[in-house]
Amino acid sequence: MAEGHSAPAAEAPAPAAAVAADCTAAPVAADMRSHAHHQTAPIHEQEQVSFGPLTHRPTFLEHLATSRDMQFKLDRRDTSELDRYFHGPRNMEKHSKWPIMLRLHGSVMPKMIMPLVTIALWSTAVTVFSKLVHDLGINNILLTVLGFVVGLALSFRSSTAYERWADGRKYWAQLIQTSRNLSRTIWINTGEREGEAGKDDILRKLSAMNLILAFAVSLKHKLRFEPDIAYEDLAGLVGHLDTFARDAHDRMVVNPPPKSTWKSAGEYLGMSFAESNPRKYVKRSKKPLGHLPLEILNHLSAYMDSCVVNGTLVSTLHQGQAIAMVATLNEILTGTERVLDTPLPTAYSIAIAQISWIYILVLPFQLYNALEWMTIPASIVAAYIILGLATIGSEIENPFGQDVNDLPLDTYCRQIALEMDIMTAVPRPNVDDFMSRAENLVLFPLSQLGYPEWKERSVDDIRSALRAKMVASPSSSSSAASTISESIRPKTTGSSV
Repeated sequence: MAEGHSAPAAEAPAPAAAVAADCTAAPVAADMRSHAHHQTAPIHEQEQVSFGPLTHRPTFLEHLATSRDMQFKLDRRDTSELDRYFHGPRNMEKHSKWPIMLRLHGSVMPKMIMPLVTIALWSTAVTVFSKLVHDLGINNILLTVLGFVVGLALSFRSSTAYERWADGRKYWAQLIQTSRNLSRTIWINTGEREGEAGKDDILRKLSAMNLILAFAVSLKHKLRFEPDIAYEDLAGLVGHLDTFARDAHDRMVVNPPPKSTWKSAGEYLGMSFAESNPRKYVKRSKKPLGHLPLEILNHLSAYMDSCVVNGTLVSTLHQGQAIAMVATLNEILTGTERVLDTPLPTAYSIAIAQISWIYILVLPFQLYNALEWMTIPASIVAAYIILGLATIGSEIENPFGQDVNDLPLDTYCRQIALEMDIMTAVPRPNVDDFMSRAENLVLFPLSQLGYPEWKERSVDDIRSALRAKMVASPSSSSSAASTISESIRPKTTGSSV
């Protein structure tokens, strides 16, 4: 399970740290790569296996890696391109050539079907009754009065929801930035001792970088109310840690029973009575779930302290930076929880919904005198505009879910994993090695001479060349650049500049 955070096809493999952590996972990793686009597909355990107390942690990882009956419960929405088109989060690597007004991917149109049908029936009934029985038309002065109020309400709803969406993106951008900095501090600025101790240092550094990735992945699952740890992108990273989530592992949480057709259709159409409470698995847990991202930070802090004690992190500057970055990760955790747990007050949500529906239901009475039969399509168009804006605000209010318009948290986690792969692919750079290479054209593009050639020059020659480089900038004429190049050409050799 060490490759649990591997990227989809055409993306980077799992970090070397995860591979080193559990070499027995190779057969499983092949299966995981074949289903790599199912980022949160849960792990299916054997029916007869029970997970014991803390002393049996290795058995848990071994079971995840070698069980013959291990399967990935693939979400039904991933079975076809058509299904994936209407679900999210949006794939940032794909784009559509259709005009924006004709796109359905990311549109709230499916959730608008039932409200528009309701408005169509209502406006038809009002129009037919007014035409055949009694004229129900009223003065359209209400269009101006109520329209202003509805506009203010929708503006407030949309701006508040987008602010939460933007805050969520800012926190995840800060998470990516902090992960890069902390990973670089661990991999580059933390030393490695000689002999067997150095091997241990490398493995510990890889394990610590895995914890950074595990923090991002666990935060993603926590924000989506997925309290377990047996997800394919998380189990191999934290299965060895003593955490409350590990003790509270429940097969029904990661492998729930399939939804009925009616329930799936109701959720797809945005019918409130068919939507499940996303917190239900958290509420139904029979054991304390703890706080997995926070517990991961505790383990990461303990690693940083061990580096200070064993002398591999000797610089007080780097020590302070490492502790500060761990604290920043905690601030990000708190900030994302604030966005998740502080929605628009219920009173505002109810009032805005009621104002919008009252305006739409009264609209046919105001339009009939002027439009007659055209009242029906006019009411539908107005309902689509008003309810569409209200629905968008409701959808983006929680930016951490799995709707098309939610933040692509899986992509962000894969980005962190890929960047860690890049960082750990080579040892810590040796300054004396890469600085002194002949390919290091220190005065490029003015001079084609490398570092060794310029090292043989005097300090005055180097400073004169630097001044000449400024004068021969791209804004200078080519003739002036040619003249300056000739002036700094070596006099003792035939080398070109």
